[in-house]
Amino acid sequence: MAHIITAVIGSGVLSLAWSVAQLGWVGGPAAMVFFAGVTAVQSTLIADCYISHDPERGVVRNRSYVDAVRLYLGEKSHLFCGFFLNFSLFGTGVVYTLTSATSMRAIQKANCYHKEGHDAPCSVGGDVYYMLVFGLAQVVLSQIPDFHEMAGLSVFAAAMSFFYSFVGVGLGIAKVIANGVIMGGIGGIPMVTTTRKVWRVSQAVGDILFAYPFSLVLLEIEDTLRPPETETMKTATRASIGITTLFYLCCGCFGYAAFGDATPGNLLTGFGFYEPYWLIDLANLCIVLHLLGGYQVYTQPVFAFLDRKFGGGATVVVVEVPLLGTRRVNAFRLCFRTAYVAATTALAVWFPYFNQVIGLLGAFTFWPLAVYFPVEMYLTRNKVAPWSNQWLAVHGFSLVCLLISAFASVGSAVGVFGSETS
Repeated sequence: MAHIITAVIGSGVLSLAWSVAQLGWVGGPAAMVFFAGVTAVQSTLIADCYISHDPERGVVRNRSYVDAVRLYLGEKSHLFCGFFLNFSLFGTGVVYTLTSATSMRAIQKANCYHKEGHDAPCSVGGDVYYMLVFGLAQVVLSQIPDFHEMAGLSVFAAAMSFFYSFVGVGLGIAKVIANGVIMGGIGGIPMVTTTRKVWRVSQAVGDILFAYPFSLVLLEIEDTLRPPETETMKTATRASIGITTLFYLCCGCFGYAAFGDATPGNLLTGFGFYEPYWLIDLANLCIVLHLLGGYQVYTQPVFAFLDRKFGGGATVVVVEVPLLGTRRVNAFRLCFRTAYVAATTALAVWFPYFNQVIGLLGAFTFWPLAVYFPVEMYLTRNKVAPWSNQWLAVHGFSLVCLLISAFASVGSAVGVFGSETS
């Protein structure tokens, strides 16, 4: 369950109050509950695909999402899936780098506001320095060989996510009590033009989409479990989605209730809260520590695939590491993983737009990875007859999700590349 919570509760939780503010008191909570249901359904469908019975090869274990797609849907779908999957994994690394830098800068600003006053300029420069620090830390952590050696890191990261989520909820409740009124409206934040409102709503939907699906690493996590893997995974998934949905509703709704139309894009770094400054510092530190582990959860599948593909015959060098003694270093692993981390860091520097980048990544990958492939694998695995009632119902559901994903993708792209970017 620790791997799942680490994968699900990430930087997406920090933007949920902003998302609820755009969608309003009806649309915001409804969207979170709806996509929680979608996530629960698709994760169950994917978990069932871990073990398959092949007439020629016998029992086959699909150790990754793309392996399952290739087995059930063929090579063309495998290539199509691989593109979206790697885009999503890489993009999540970019988002986590961006978010961690924002939290590190927020710690410095919170201390400045405490010393100089809430109206002080407290200009601490950009986030580039903090992104580089996070990137250097990931270069070290990326040398962890695989998921099996990350259990401790995931438990620690999950604990950090619980803590800062509780802090966000607690500060929101405290501010609502201090205000003496629940702020916000049914339709969310009003905009000058209808077009601008539509773009903001689509970005908010994209942010919520980013916060939920973890299908990309589900089979890799299931592969670390003892038999019966599928039943254990389904139980852990249901519990994890229930816990995270409760957190999401609390963070999003209490944040909007506290700030109304002034809800910041990032609940703990947008400085709706100033005091107690030490608690805000601690919460942001926990965000950074959580994302250190979360980054690895989303990048290890890429590393594992390339290690299997190219790393078998790589040169192994024996080096002396201070404090750690003699270590054997795989040259391919060291070079590729370092270059991968450097690439995610560079893109975070070039596109430092928190809400918009999260929305674009979540919206662009939601339908193919969280809906289309799980649905098609389900239909193939269960030999559902074309044009039957079940076939029509499942494809109708897929079409609705496609339209939602397209709507959110367009609006989020406008946010990243158009006049919405700020």
